[in-house]
Amino acid sequence: MTERIHPRQALFEEGELPPSLPVCDHYAGVEPRMAKSLQLQAEMGPVFDITLDCEDGAPVGGEIEHALHIAELVNSAENRFGRVGARVPEVGHGKFEAVAELLVSKCGARLAYLMIPKPRGLAELQRAIDFIDAASARAGLARQIPLHALVETHGALHEVFALAAHPRIESLSFGLMDFVSAHRGAVPASAMGVQGQFEHPLVVRAKLEIAAACHAHAKVPSHCVVTEFKHTRALEEAATRAGREFGYTRMWSIHPAQIRPIVDAFSPTAAEVDRAVEIISAAQAANWAPIRHQHGGHDQLHDRASYRYFWHVLERAHRTSWSGGAQLPAEVQQAWFGER
Repeated sequence: MTERIHPRQALFEEGELPPSLPVCDHYAGVEPRMAKSLQLQAEMGPVFDITLDCEDGAPVGGEIEHALHIAELVNSAENRFGRVGARVPEVGHGKFEAVAELLVSKCGARLAYLMIPKPRGLAELQRAIDFIDAASARAGLARQIPLHALVETHGALHEVFALAAHPRIESLSFGLMDFVSAHRGAVPASAMGVQGQFEHPLVVRAKLEIAAACHAHAKVPSHCVVTEFKHTRALEEAATRAGREFGYTRMWSIHPAQIRPIVDAFSPTAAEVDRAVEIISAAQAANWAPIRHQHGGHDQLHDRASYRYFWHVLERAHRTSWSGGAQLPAEVQQAWFGER
């Protein structure tokens, strides 16, 4: 199997595959939660990212001290997998430049990404990117820090395809709370809840536009928060709908109790994994020519178009395999994904 053409090489051109990000993005800004998040990531493995929050998580007037502590955590031994990022203040905030410069200079070499909140359009996003890249040059970094952005303003949604097309952006997230608030009371508070955010037409439109823009440009769409963090069943249903109906491949967590349900909801089922393994294995054995595969008692024809779909199933299974959780078969893991 390992001597044959790898699925990624056989099925995709350069730039067609989105970044391989964990399906859960966990936000933490308070010291006990940040420490607990790092501990949980060490236990589960890199199946979720941690975003340490320098925006809403920072005390007013204490942004610099908070950023210094975050830089220490990013550089610490507790950051075992290199999957810890940070959210900077919005570009119009008085401390944006100071916080961004500090993070880049102190821990830029180990940051998984920086999240840019509240851009009001492409021009403002470009301002933030230019500053971060210039700070990276000043710090002598030998890499460009991956960048994510939050779509939570009318201007950002209006230009969402341009934001997704930007070569420095690898993921766009939907900022539900600020987006609803930006409608000045015209959208009810219920649209921020676990039910209403999937029903209100303006919110649904925003979610679909973001997902469509990301998929059009091979970027990762990240779904918004569920604030009812103690309502596990509601969270599971929301995560399932985000992935199965709205096209999202990643979702925010705002409480450690939300991480496992999100990872589980974005995981393919055992039956989906088994079918994908059978089809991709047979396709690779046939040197990626069309094959006939039996499913549900019927023969089905598959070719490179459907192979791409089933490969994405296996990619998702790989990203959601956590320590003690469902895993790909060992021979598949080794042949197609190497050592974890």
